[in-house]
Amino acid sequence: MNPWINAKVLKIKKWTTNLFSIFLKAPISVFQAGQFTKLAICENDNTKKIQRAYSFVNAPSSQNLEIYIVRIPNGKLSNLLYNLKSGDNLFIKKKSYGFFILQEIPDCEILWMFATGTAIAPYCSILQEGGKDIERFKNIVLIHAVRYKNELTYLPLMKQLCLKYNGKLKIQTIVSREKDNNSLPGRIPFLLKNKIIENKIGLEINRKNSHIMLCGNPSMVKETYLLLNELKNMTKHLRKKHGHITMENYW
Repeated sequence: MNPWINAKVLKIKKWTTNLFSIFLKAPISVFQAGQFTKLAICENDNTKKIQRAYSFVNAPSSQNLEIYIVRIPNGKLSNLLYNLKSGDNLFIKKKSYGFFILQEIPDCEILWMFATGTAIAPYCSILQEGGKDIERFKNIVLIHAVRYKNELTYLPLMKQLCLKYNGKLKIQTIVSREKDNNSLPGRIPFLLKNKIIENKIGLEINRKNSHIMLCGNPSMVKETYLLLNELKNMTKHLRKKHGHITMENYW
């Protein structure tokens, strides 16, 4: 059983007209950093729930819950969530889901975290939580790709985390549709194919020392996986058969 329970809205942070974070208070079960939940709001007849899955931004040890959401044009739930106010209520699942967690990642020297858009959320949760599961990696590289630089809403947090990890964590942003002097231009597959990301970070991706986490829109995840499989002979990581790439579609 995984019942719906009530969650109270603490605040809504509107970053842009299409990106926002919702902060909630709810007595959910303990979750693992990198997992996701489901949020829901009832339609007008109060019987049918409009629901969707979202990853946590906050660490499991945080008192409050934080969800990063893209507002979809004509999307029912995202627009309802965007217009909520402090004190409003919605539904959240008691137990969380998913295996996009460090406990599922095999030991390696370099852990690469690739995200597009709001898929930065599970990495924020993982890195804020820290702990023994993250100590086993010598280097962690966090790559966040967006279309426009004002969509790098969690860059301040990423920079704070760099300080927290004292050189262990390296971050690189990518902006595809406008020039940003602090970011690489283009798309993740192109930048990997031409070794631009590796040269910029100063670390090499290979099957002997690296594990890749891919989280984002399905086309990026699929294209990047196929590229790494072709160029570096890296394979999908499974519980029964260890590989080099862990994937989660996030749209």
